[in-house]
Amino acid sequence: MRLFLDTSVLLAASGSAKGAAHFLIAQAAAHGWELISSDYCQEETRRNLSKVGRTAAAAWKTEIAPRVLLVRVSLALDKPLVFPKAKDRPVVITALAVRADWLLTLDETDFHVKLGREVYGLRLATPGEFLMEQRAQGVL
Repeated sequence: MRLFLDTSVLLAASGSAKGAAHFLIAQAAAHGWELISSDYCQEETRRNLSKVGRTAAAAWKTEIAPRVLLVRVSLALDKPLVFPKAKDRPVVITALAVRADWLLTLDETDFHVKLGREVYGLRLATPGEFLMEQRAQGVL
């Protein structure tokens, strides 16, 4: 299963070892989940690490980044996408381009409220929602 991680998830995982985002990244290999993000999200993460805690940069470098496949951002899509948040369009388009099954984000206002729970087969959820669904399916 291919999971595309938005910047908010990368930051949350780097900033706290106790949250759903960190748990998901730590458990990905054991469950066969392929973690993907983009160079765009990586750069945004690096710029904001100092805002999420003193140890976030070290956690990003040693625990989070090595487990996430980074791809170049895609800006073209062969389908229409009406999404008012210009800064988040590259995230959605890249997730669709890499054929991710899920786009995981903590930015519910900009993603879930404006796009809903699915875009062209790409499911949108928070890490916690994703993990609860996996538990309900008996994966966890």
